[in-house]
Amino acid sequence: MSNEVSDFGKDVVDVLKSQLQSLRNRVKELETENAKLSSQLSKCCCHMREEMLNTYDVETFNPGLPSQRKNTGGDKTRKKKAIERIPGYNLEIMTHHSKRYVALKVMYFGQRFYGFASEAQMDPTIESEIFKALEKTRLLIGDKKESRYSRCGRTDKGVSSVGQVIALFLRSNLKETDANNKISGELIPDTRTGEIDYVRVLNRVLPNDIRILGWSPVSIDFNARFSCLAREYRYVFWRGNLNLPAMENAGKKFIGEHDFRNFCKMDAANVHNYRRCVTLFEISSSNIRLEGNQLCAIKVKGSAFLWHQVRCMVAVLFMIGQGLESVEVIDSLLDTEKTPRKPQYAMAPEIPLVLQSCEFEDVKFICSSDSGKALRIHLENECQAYQLQSAIFHEAVLSCLPLANDQSTLNKGTIKKVASHVPLLSRPTEPSYEDRCAKLNSRR
Repeated sequence: MSNEVSDFGKDVVDVLKSQLQSLRNRVKELETENAKLSSQLSKCCCHMREEMLNTYDVETFNPGLPSQRKNTGGDKTRKKKAIERIPGYNLEIMTHHSKRYVALKVMYFGQRFYGFASEAQMDPTIESEIFKALEKTRLLIGDKKESRYSRCGRTDKGVSSVGQVIALFLRSNLKETDANNKISGELIPDTRTGEIDYVRVLNRVLPNDIRILGWSPVSIDFNARFSCLAREYRYVFWRGNLNLPAMENAGKKFIGEHDFRNFCKMDAANVHNYRRCVTLFEISSSNIRLEGNQLCAIKVKGSAFLWHQVRCMVAVLFMIGQGLESVEVIDSLLDTEKTPRKPQYAMAPEIPLVLQSCEFEDVKFICSSDSGKALRIHLENECQAYQLQSAIFHEAVLSCLPLANDQSTLNKGTIKKVASHVPLLSRPTEPSYEDRCAKLNSRR
């Protein structure tokens, strides 16, 4: 009798085990089916979002006036509600979307920004505005760290760029990419024509003084900072009475690899090598003139630059152009054994400095014809707006001329004395690198 009960118990256990295994298999089937449906739903939502963005009219502008977006409050509300009604479309759950590692070429006018990087906790910055646009357009995959974000240059407050480059993962119409960010799955339907128009989508929500100029697919080992082969800066200035040949002769001394610790703002806590290689230095004149003055530009190219390096270089060149310093002062400042401490001097102003370009190997930026046309219209109208402002200031200058010519009303005819120039090598100096390191070590 006991044997029969034992056999019956075994049979029940076997049946339960069989049923349990069947349930497990069914759960796996349902999970697989769920994953497929989620993938289809996410792509459907992506396309619906893209179509909604693409229905926006290309911005139109009044000639000569600052560009303005013409979306009414009601339109924005309706579009927002329409997006919210898309089932499963949640910014917090974006990691399941197809993604692609992309480099973006960025232009910005830096006058109103506290630099490019957002780490300084000062707003607005160019970087913070770009990430606001990425979140608004639902292009961002995860947070900044998860997106593997990198930037080529960290320009300072007031500095502009027409060639800054950043890289990060963005939402894509590609179904799958391999380890090198190349197509390994189905494409919808072509790498360029079927891909999201990142330039158009982002430029529609970015502020007027920031624009995306192009995008390029890059491999996931690409880093906008460390993959950069060369950076080029331009510094524009009015010629006035500057001695350009003397400035150019002095500037040529920068070419080559040198220790530029006397031409930068030293950061001894983070930077321990101050040798940098400058590959090109030029001064050129433009056809732009104002009241007999001529607009010129200094072009400097190198593999990398130190903090405030270009502005310090330009400041010393201006002293040489004014005849206040000799060309040979460059040799003395580059000789860190002879001049181990940087003389105290003010940097050149930040507004005329432009990060012109960042060079990479095998990176070609894409911009669709429609996006390029809209971008050109926008920039032309911004130029016209600033030219109008310039014309207003010019009228103000002309209206002040009679007052300026009346010496009796200006300090009773006295002329303010210009401060005498103290030679650079005779000035008080800043702490040396060794002094700064010793001070840092004493605090630890």
